[in-house]
Amino acid sequence: MVANPPHFTLSAAIRPNILALTPYRCARDDYSEGILLDANENSLGHSLSSTASSPNQPQQEDPTEQFDALDLHRYPSPTHIPIKQRLCHLRNVPSTDHIFLGVGSDEVIDLLIRITCAPQKDRILICPPTYGMYAVCAQINDVDVIKVPLECERGRFQLDVEKINSTITSAASTPNPIKLVFICSPGNPTGTLIPLPAIRSILDNPHFTGLVVVDEAYIDFCPSPSTDSAVSLATSQEGAYDNLVVMQTLSKGFGLAAIRLGVAYGSKEVIQVLNNIKAPYNVSTPTAALALRALSEPALETFRNKIATLGANREFLAKELVKLPPVVGLLGSGNANFLMVQIASSQDQTKVDNDRAKRIYTFMAEQEAVVVRFRGNEIGCEGCLRVTIGTREECETVLDKLKKAFEVTK
Repeated sequence: MVANPPHFTLSAAIRPNILALTPYRCARDDYSEGILLDANENSLGHSLSSTASSPNQPQQEDPTEQFDALDLHRYPSPTHIPIKQRLCHLRNVPSTDHIFLGVGSDEVIDLLIRITCAPQKDRILICPPTYGMYAVCAQINDVDVIKVPLECERGRFQLDVEKINSTITSAASTPNPIKLVFICSPGNPTGTLIPLPAIRSILDNPHFTGLVVVDEAYIDFCPSPSTDSAVSLATSQEGAYDNLVVMQTLSKGFGLAAIRLGVAYGSKEVIQVLNNIKAPYNVSTPTAALALRALSEPALETFRNKIATLGANREFLAKELVKLPPVVGLLGSGNANFLMVQIASSQDQTKVDNDRAKRIYTFMAEQEAVVVRFRGNEIGCEGCLRVTIGTREECETVLDKLKKAFEVTK
């Protein structure tokens, strides 16, 4: 099979020791039914106590019956094929071999750095303002980070594709090449969707031998997730890019942040490498059960309805925020479940005031019990507060509390 793009090879992208790794295998990989005495599990079952009602308490459903159905004394499936099959249907992916499941996207980020980057040698490239865990995971793995900031014109962020490609090309001739490029789309904290042609331009750079990683945690809040997503670029049966990995999660649109399930889509070869180095049973049985339920057709209908409601709440909040005089404007494109609000100085409504934004953040959290996120210390985000889209009532409350905070911080 001819690689796409032609300059990409797995041997150049992946560390040699990782490619040579013999992955851990257990008997359960081959045999999952019958009398299972292979893994030293507790054959008597779990030790969760029954919550049987006392004479003074009303009869309640015993949750241990649900626990029993999950076989909690058994190790989880190492593959979770049913979940992957439902993701294939949802995202139009041709095969489960293109899907990796992790403990949140953070595990995927960490594994991608570990399979590609030799400590104190290889580097990653990020485009701030962006998600902080790319740099954190790199630092944990002793990998240097190159930063090419997003361009921001009239409050709209986009990739500086020319600078990214020139940086990759320059690094390629050094002992410290760039092995990963992380692109957050829609961005956090920018809320900006990155156009697919911009991503293609980096993938096609003949000097880049690593992987482009597109983080689509917020993709379901976009106008057209199926066409806005880069998943098709990574998994389509014809013309897919072998040097692209796309990350998604059930934490945002699906409202399942507590179960910690991240998803990576990519070529069969790259996904196999991720499966080779992950912990044998990384995704727990309770997580898998909840994820499978969330991907059922009735749950997907609820999911779509909630996305529509949050979209309407986002439109309402954006419309009301810009009416407030201390708001300079909204940065980014609003393609996520949050808005970036830029705060003006009380002395000059045309000037951004980072200190005032920080004071508003602190006042709201400590005096009004409304917690937003101060983002003023990030590149291009001076004077900014990031406000998550809540219920309609929460949106109305945050507007009221902001008005009060504006008065207090005059």
